[in-house]
Amino acid sequence: MKNIRILFFFTITAMFASCKKDFVNRPSENGPTLDNYYNSEAEVNAATGYLYNAVWANYIDKAFHAVGEVLGGNALTSSGDVNYGSNSYVNFTVLSTDPLVSSSWQSFYKAAGNATVLITTFEQKKSLVVNPSYLDLGIAEARFIRGAAYFDIGRAFGDAPIVADPVALAGSGDYSVPRYFQKDVLRFALEDFKAAEAGLPDDSYQPGRVTKNSAKGMMAKLYLYRATMLGSAEDYDSAKNKAKEIIDYANTTGKIGLYSDYEKMFTSAQANNNIESLFALQWTAAATYGGGNPLQIYQSPSTLLKPVTGNGYSSVIPSLDLLAAYDPGDNRKGWSIMQQGFTRTDWTNVNFPGGFVYDTTYVNSSDDPFKIKTGTRTNILKYVVGTGTNGEEVASTGHTSINTYILRYADVLLIYAEAVAGTAGTTSDATALDAFNMVHTRAGLPAVTTSLTKDLILHERRVEFAFEGDYWFDVQRQGYEKAKAIINAQERGTLNYNGTAIDHIAANFNSPGQLFLPIPQSETVSDPKLFDPAVSYY
Repeated sequence: MKNIRILFFFTITAMFASCKKDFVNRPSENGPTLDNYYNSEAEVNAATGYLYNAVWANYIDKAFHAVGEVLGGNALTSSGDVNYGSNSYVNFTVLSTDPLVSSSWQSFYKAAGNATVLITTFEQKKSLVVNPSYLDLGIAEARFIRGAAYFDIGRAFGDAPIVADPVALAGSGDYSVPRYFQKDVLRFALEDFKAAEAGLPDDSYQPGRVTKNSAKGMMAKLYLYRATMLGSAEDYDSAKNKAKEIIDYANTTGKIGLYSDYEKMFTSAQANNNIESLFALQWTAAATYGGGNPLQIYQSPSTLLKPVTGNGYSSVIPSLDLLAAYDPGDNRKGWSIMQQGFTRTDWTNVNFPGGFVYDTTYVNSSDDPFKIKTGTRTNILKYVVGTGTNGEEVASTGHTSINTYILRYADVLLIYAEAVAGTAGTTSDATALDAFNMVHTRAGLPAVTTSLTKDLILHERRVEFAFEGDYWFDVQRQGYEKAKAIINAQERGTLNYNGTAIDHIAANFNSPGQLFLPIPQSETVSDPKLFDPAVSYY
């Protein structure tokens, strides 16, 4: 059966045109109708396949790094690069006019809106067919994706609109939608995950499709977020229980586990949809913009990709603070980051006919023929598959077919450990230690045998999931005071060319409002109600 990463080519009923409000994605009026379409499992699968890729493209393209990694202090963007708001994500001066704020908003609501229209359409179609089970599966998948989108909306923007019926809203012509409390946005997402858990199968029916355990994992992640961000102590038990269900399933069936080759998981599409992947966005290089994974374009040195493919830009690089965070002997540093001496003999081009070598020893810029040296003497390795000379799919634009991981089994294990620690903030529970050490020892580090603290687990999450778009939300959910202490203690500067000094950059993180992105100005102009205090949805 075809992998879902190619299915977004299919034109579906819920393919949306531009609308006055980005969170009101009005469906195409010339698409297939209920009478003549969605009559088979294949047609429904084609429609839901779109939810795993193109609807997320605006966020993944650049905001994924800027929000998830630069705000969190794991990465820096090129000084003055207007595509990343210059240094606004480094120093917390992000404005409502920032293009990546808009692209985040647009992408999340596009994913949610597409999913919502499919849910409604499939529900209506059920009365027209004899056996609606294939439609029920489509509904469950769409509710999972909508849940994921609203989880992102709640984490990124805090109080935000909830649009349960975008078609009716678009038809009404009244776009005065209020902001709802973050807790209600998260509850809305949770209800979708619960419905998805009930309707999804135990195992993927196609590579990359979400399952019951995918839904359980996202529920555990959301519960843990609420427990820390909102101080909801009972959610620790819920997070622990959901994570434990997945761990038990993994131990019983062997169908879920940690992938043995961490580096390959992020540098080769051959590892797509592996045993560790519970939810990943699916891409194909040939689709390029909107359908291919763009991350290596912004992470790679230009001479690695050029002239075999388009430019690499080194626009996003590891921070000095993250580089210092890895413990001695932690293999994840080399598996995640290009450092001096990094070599891939299978990445070749005219610049590196014998294979790519990462050399930052040049003293002067004029002596650096390959223009590799960055402000931290490193580049991000995760999601870089190279030149395509080793069989990896790489488009002429540099886009690739490697998945973007949203939820891995490693996350479930660390969620479980943190949830067991709960409000006490520490635990010596053997099952929590076992879960933590499965992740920790894979990196080549000795097992922790005494106790775990939340700070230790947070550190483990940072180095395990670096450059996966999640660290800012881990910092954010600690609450303002702790987040402030973490951010303001970070080194966000760069080395000068000779490495003799650091050009320091102040984070300027000094207000609780900086925990969230501002609502895009384009939205508040057309809907001034978004300026009003948030109200209850439930």
